[in-house]
Amino acid sequence: MPGEPVLEEAMAAEAPRKTEGPAPAARRPIMRQYELVELVRSYDPDVDEDLLNRAYVFAMKAHGSQLRASGDPYFHHPVEVAGILARYRLDSATIATGLLHDVVEDTGVSIEEIERLFGRTVARLVDGVTKLHKLELQSVQSAQAENFRKLLLAMSDDIRVLLVKLADRLHNMRTLHFIREPARRRRIAAETMEIYAPLAERIGMERMKAELEDLAFAELWPEARAGILHRLQHLQRDDTGLVERIVGELRKVLADAGIEAEIYGREKSPLSIWRKMQRKNVSFEQLSDIMAFRIMVGSVAECYAALGVIHGAYAMLPGRFKDFISTPKPNGYRSLHTTVIGPLQKKIEIQIRTREMHEEAELGVAAHWAYKQGEPVTEGRRYRWIRELLEILEHAPEPDEFLENTKLDLYRDQVFCFTPRGDLIVLPRGATPIDFAYAVHSEIGDRCIGAKVDGRMVPLDTRLENGDQVEILTSARAAPTPEWERFVVTGKARARIRRYLRTQQRDFFLARGRELIQRLAKAERVQVTERQLDQARQAFNYRSLEDLLVAIGEGRIAGRLVLEAIRPELKQSRGAAKVIPFPRGLRSQRPAPEVTDSPIVGLPAGIAFQFAGCCHPVRGDEIVGVIRTGRPVNIHRRDCKVLARVEDREHRLVELGWNTRASAPRAAARLRVLAVNQPGVLGAISTTIGQQGGNITDVKFGRRNPDLYELFLDIEVEGVEHLHRLKAALRMSSVVTAVERMRG
Repeated sequence: MPGEPVLEEAMAAEAPRKTEGPAPAARRPIMRQYELVELVRSYDPDVDEDLLNRAYVFAMKAHGSQLRASGDPYFHHPVEVAGILARYRLDSATIATGLLHDVVEDTGVSIEEIERLFGRTVARLVDGVTKLHKLELQSVQSAQAENFRKLLLAMSDDIRVLLVKLADRLHNMRTLHFIREPARRRRIAAETMEIYAPLAERIGMERMKAELEDLAFAELWPEARAGILHRLQHLQRDDTGLVERIVGELRKVLADAGIEAEIYGREKSPLSIWRKMQRKNVSFEQLSDIMAFRIMVGSVAECYAALGVIHGAYAMLPGRFKDFISTPKPNGYRSLHTTVIGPLQKKIEIQIRTREMHEEAELGVAAHWAYKQGEPVTEGRRYRWIRELLEILEHAPEPDEFLENTKLDLYRDQVFCFTPRGDLIVLPRGATPIDFAYAVHSEIGDRCIGAKVDGRMVPLDTRLENGDQVEILTSARAAPTPEWERFVVTGKARARIRRYLRTQQRDFFLARGRELIQRLAKAERVQVTERQLDQARQAFNYRSLEDLLVAIGEGRIAGRLVLEAIRPELKQSRGAAKVIPFPRGLRSQRPAPEVTDSPIVGLPAGIAFQFAGCCHPVRGDEIVGVIRTGRPVNIHRRDCKVLARVEDREHRLVELGWNTRASAPRAAARLRVLAVNQPGVLGAISTTIGQQGGNITDVKFGRRNPDLYELFLDIEVEGVEHLHRLKAALRMSSVVTAVERMRG
């Protein structure tokens, strides 16, 4: 950047090298104290020299004779991390944190000692970036997820925590080739690609994101990267001087219009080329826009003027213009993007920005320097996406679920939509009105019943496009449905939906567990008090009585065992006791031999039964029997809506199960399918079901509108697992918008 020679030289030294394989970091002499201090002084005259010197010496002594996998002294790593931070022009406290970031984990130094020696700010930053144990990605996903939770919580208060963590990861990636175990290298590279590179992009640090991605790409797909680099080198030999000629013509076109600009061209990164080849399913030779050109001018007005000149001189490709100046990206990125058939009839991408915008695009949050003026460091609070990740953290009880939902929010391109009042809502590409509703406010999402896009009613799973004006219709009686989880794309929406469904499900299992205990107690003619249940809760090591009852309702613990823990004398009659006494009038319709091949367990030998036609139970469902005098026992799914209408329930229901040793006949499950209203849909659905081994036994048509219609399908399946696979296949079909199983 003009006027910043020190920064330009330093950043150039950090840029990834394009080689035929992974780019091993050169072994360079360790940076001395005075060199680090002078590097910081080159951009910050008020450098805290004493702090940096003390942190340097303390870290060197703390790490002592520790060695890295490369054989270098371990102290080399924190010094390199501090150097990376200094080249991004960070403040003294952040660079001191870079020097000290590993001493708590690796040397036994306490956070209290760091605070006593270096102050509260440095101690808080060090604590925020202290790594947990290094564990394998597949076998200890929860540990990795928990580490990420800690990082998000820490960086929400001070974005510098993330900057240090990214610098730490960048140096680890530069030295990744020294690790001998291939599986460990791939685990670290995958984690970098999936989490840290997207985080760098989210805070606008484009240069760091590009290097992290390139290093991870070299480890994960070395052959693909080497092949693309080989083709790029071949292209350079064939088109010698091409970039210079295009730059020269662009400069002349702008100069003739009176616009002074700095222009340079570059090839797209190997990873971006590879992703485009994958996305469009094309070969390298079929790609035509592998070059990008940046035009830097003096003001925002000149950006738009330069855009007008370029569009006036060259044909623009429709749909390829993006204005990130009037609507910046969530990370603050600003620029004009367009693709034209440019000089020499080459398809080229052009980015137009001011020099200030360019600095922010390269350095991201590090370019703002909010903390240099002594202001409270609350940069993390400015980023809406961090607040949304924290909301996901609040709603996701398990680390794995939090990590899954977070990744949803990290990997998506954006679409820009508007509320009826004109407020801008930025969403991932592929977002739906449900995602929009939750982005506006969680309560609006919970109460959503419909949506209008540009004044027209649309289904809730409609994919939103750039510029859509979205109006959400709500009702106080509405609530999230399980179907929403299938098509939402934002982590915030998914976490909120899951939380609601989890709460509803817990309430259901709580009531069922309490009912089951009461029914068992009544069958044994005993009384069970809350105090006795609480004593049983302690015996089974549950945190609360509610947790115990939920476990009983879910079937994770047998209600009979809980009852026996309260009344030990009942253990003597365990085998003879029945959950529900049969009415006297119930008699077998045939002789009662010893039954060993019945698919149902829980019925006395010889009792006739049939599967209910309302809820269509199949093998693997939780089931109960409805006793009717003189008629076969009717077997229902436990969640069947019809059971709520059974009179005198505790005397007419019996707990049943499936005999895993006996073969069960295929049974028909009923599905409700919403399909696109177009020719050939029914045939496509039938083909999908047939490919999955299902057999349609009945079809009924429900509601219909110009866009969608409703189908009720009875499908013979082998059991619940088979049904799940069939439902998943239907959901993958382009003609199906929703699939759910009927409950009676």
